[in-house]
Amino acid sequence: MAELHLKSYRFRAEREDDWRRLEKLLTKVGKGSPNALSDEELLALPVLYRQALSSLSVARATSLDQGLVDYLESLSTRAYFLVYGTRSNLAERLGGFFGRAWPQAARALWRETLASFLLTLIGVAAAYFLTLHDPDWFSAFVPDGLAGGRGPTASVEAMRATLYDKGEHHGLSVFAAFLFTHNSGVAIFAFALGFAFCLPTAMLMAYNGAMLGAFLAVFGMRGLGFEAGGWLAIHGVTEISAVILAGAAGLKIGWTLAFPGDLSRPAAMAQAGRQAATLMAGVVVMLFCAGILEGVGRQVIQNDLARYGVALATLVAWPAYLYLPRRRSAA
Repeated sequence: MAELHLKSYRFRAEREDDWRRLEKLLTKVGKGSPNALSDEELLALPVLYRQALSSLSVARATSLDQGLVDYLESLSTRAYFLVYGTRSNLAERLGGFFGRAWPQAARALWRETLASFLLTLIGVAAAYFLTLHDPDWFSAFVPDGLAGGRGPTASVEAMRATLYDKGEHHGLSVFAAFLFTHNSGVAIFAFALGFAFCLPTAMLMAYNGAMLGAFLAVFGMRGLGFEAGGWLAIHGVTEISAVILAGAAGLKIGWTLAFPGDLSRPAAMAQAGRQAATLMAGVVVMLFCAGILEGVGRQVIQNDLARYGVALATLVAWPAYLYLPRRRSAA
């Protein structure tokens, strides 16, 4: 034991000045910024870091006292983040999110997104055909508050008028606001409920699709299916896509919780959580875009073909942005 202490003492005495100098530089940066260092200190920093790293390696290899090893580990870690750590401003972070992180998260969760889309599609198809054959099903899928008097008993003219309302008469503008709020809530719940092993998220996606299918069915029964499709699609492509992505994030969380795979459950959940959280940040952006299309685009654009044109543009743009391969950055 005495020999070990002697070796540690000699080892420390031969190198401690360099460690102290590195520690002093780190403290100086911690109180201000790297700009506080002189040119000479900036040049010395990586040299001192490598010396500390070499000392740590030797200390570990020769089994010096644990206190010395812990000190060198802490010093080397602090120096590493200063020498190699990335520092970016807000613009660079936003660029990284929109340029890489969000599309990468979307591509990583493509299976969950496909499942979320199919669940929504099943809900749309089931409710559409059920309502078409028995209009009483409409009230089972669409709450009275959301229907706002529109339904199987409304006249054709009343239904048509709501599709081209510009907001002055509180036609579908109220319904649109309600629908947007509803879909935003669905997106949040679809993600949050994923922690319950996917089932609530799956049911929510199917129900949201069912509500959409029932809505389209009642307009289709009045011969207004094409017009209602344009009214909905101009913002619905973006909004419903956001809900589907939120459902994918929820399914990812729930599936990982149930089946963590090769990783430990905490590690797998941490990885899934990062991907899902990034995707949800993108969902917020999409809902914001949908809100603009809904609040402005649909009020201004009253032509059905123009509405479909905008919807088609968003239908192409979002998948192209999220899923088309892109060149990796040099970094």
